[in-house]
Amino acid sequence: MSRNKRGKGMRFLGKVLFVLYIGFIIYFLLFSDLYGRTGVMEEYRYNLVLFKEIKRFWQYREQLGWYAMFTNLFGNVIIFMPFGFFLPMASKYRSFFAAVFYSFTLSLCVETFQLLTKVGSFDVDDLLLNTIGGVAGYIIFVICAAVRRRHVRLSTRKRR
Repeated sequence: MSRNKRGKGMRFLGKVLFVLYIGFIIYFLLFSDLYGRTGVMEEYRYNLVLFKEIKRFWQYREQLGWYAMFTNLFGNVIIFMPFGFFLPMASKYRSFFAAVFYSFTLSLCVETFQLLTKVGSFDVDDLLLNTIGGVAGYIIFVICAAVRRRHVRLSTRKRR
């Protein structure tokens, strides 16, 4: 298989995985029963103070439980890692700044939707954690792409 066909195949795979991931994230963050997304609250809930909820979850981890603390702090990072990985794989936007910008933008859209629909709450800490997750995914993509390029280069040399 030629290098160009392989590249197009990877780009197509990236687009398919990206679309599936976006569907998953919309369902999980907005409609999932697991995190109480089905009931609408009567009032708007929001946090505009950076590190307030992160500090609260860490400070009261014993009372809240390790699961609640882990899912809030690390779950917000982990759930956006595929976004940062698939974004450069599926699109022409392959820069670090694009990963930061689009991760933040998607997170802002999700948080705003949660606020306006009163399903969940708007939290600036989630914006930070989700953006960090997108950046971590991008870094993993860059590492994987470098390893793949090296592997292709070495296997091409061996065939000659």
